[in-house]
Amino acid sequence: MSSKPEITAANFPELHTFLRGYFHEDVADEYGTPPEAADQFCEDADSDERIPVARQWQQLLELTGGQPAALNAGLKKLGSAIRLEEGEIPQVSAIFARCLAVKPPRRAANE
Repeated sequence: MSSKPEITAANFPELHTFLRGYFHEDVADEYGTPPEAADQFCEDADSDERIPVARQWQQLLELTGGQPAALNAGLKKLGSAIRLEEGEIPQVSAIFARCLAVKPPRRAANE
């Protein structure tokens, strides 16, 4: 019943910002690999930034069926300057899944 959103920066704003900031043409020089760039983002960003990016990554994966060609075309539309290799897709996905699973450490026990 729900229609699939079009892959545009307006529909994936946080992912668009992430891609332009981390999946750019200098990713190899700055981070090494795309999975290392995603991991660095998860370390750098607070949960208000991490969670929307991770959710939008999962949504894009669902829209593209996780197919490398379709996913890379979607990433390019959203501002990525790199193409992910087939083996990097599950690595990046696992990093973002971990970003969603991590609870913020600031909430200590009440007493």
